[in-house]
Amino acid sequence: MESSGRGNACDYSHNVTFFYDYVGKEISRHWRVRDCVVVVLGLTICLIMILSNIMVMAAILINRRFHFPIYFLLANMAAADLFAGLAYTNLVLNTGPWTIRLSKQQWFIRNALVDMSLTASVANLLAVAVERHQTIITMQLHSKMTKRRVVLLIVCIWAVSIIMGLVPSMGWNCECQLSDCSIIAPLYSRRYMIFWASLNLLTFSVMVAVYARIYVYVRRKGKRMSQHSSHQLRHNETVFNLMKTISIVLGVFVICWTPGLMTLLLDGIMGKDSHALTYEKYCLILAECNSLVNPIIYSFRDEEMRRTFKCILCCLCRRSSDHQGEQSPVEFNTLQPEVDNGCEVKSEKANFTALQLIKTEWRQASSP
Repeated sequence: MESSGRGNACDYSHNVTFFYDYVGKEISRHWRVRDCVVVVLGLTICLIMILSNIMVMAAILINRRFHFPIYFLLANMAAADLFAGLAYTNLVLNTGPWTIRLSKQQWFIRNALVDMSLTASVANLLAVAVERHQTIITMQLHSKMTKRRVVLLIVCIWAVSIIMGLVPSMGWNCECQLSDCSIIAPLYSRRYMIFWASLNLLTFSVMVAVYARIYVYVRRKGKRMSQHSSHQLRHNETVFNLMKTISIVLGVFVICWTPGLMTLLLDGIMGKDSHALTYEKYCLILAECNSLVNPIIYSFRDEEMRRTFKCILCCLCRRSSDHQGEQSPVEFNTLQPEVDNGCEVKSEKANFTALQLIKTEWRQASSP
């Protein structure tokens, strides 16, 4: 009876160490090999995440042909993944023996930043999937969504992410019910862990349904086009590339998120019997890797995006050479229009012609 009363008493004087000791999660008092590996690996991933997503955001900002709804969403997703890199960097720098020095407020902030970034990343993935669905179904080169709606959608994504991150610190925790404390996040309520994991799994299910519909639609259209179009090979290649991208998106999402979400569910349902502490750090790193590969999937596979990246890198190299006196300002200004011409004009004509051909042939295939 005494332990039961203690487990349900609201005593806000307990520190972080008390909750870790209560659930049996060890806090390292000194640096171990495992702690060092986690920190080094985590910081390496974070650095790559930050640099790659900055490149995506810079490319979309610089190239005016990217100023369309789909690219605005990609830029927002890159911002979410960039924020994830910063949040995870903060987590890595406050883990291991450093956890002991954290106050409860600092601990909640540390975890809230990670929750916000991961929620924003998943929400952006869903937004991109819905936009792709709308574009392909209506056979438009770009979505007809207005900039105002795009901005509103982005604001909603971040509002939901912020709320999800702040909910535990606003009261949905286990300070007043110690028996409900999570094993992975000792100050979080197990019920909240179940809710957060279930919500993300639901989002994943919606994504699967959206991409499944795209797959069925494109496959059906591809068969009809092969019967009416003289460019069967080109269309088959287009369908194959689209299906390849969709398969990569779903495959990477499943690989990166399923282990972590299932671990949270098991922690919330089974508690200590789930043995979640054995692999929870690796699941978190794997989930963060999804933010690392998002720029590769959605941007680096885009030829125009890659060309813009090259232009940015070339510009940075020339500026660096100019500062070192290896190239004069006149020479740099002379070369710059050639780069812009190659990146802007030629690719624009090629992309526009290819898209127009695809759109025309799909319409012919759809006509009776």
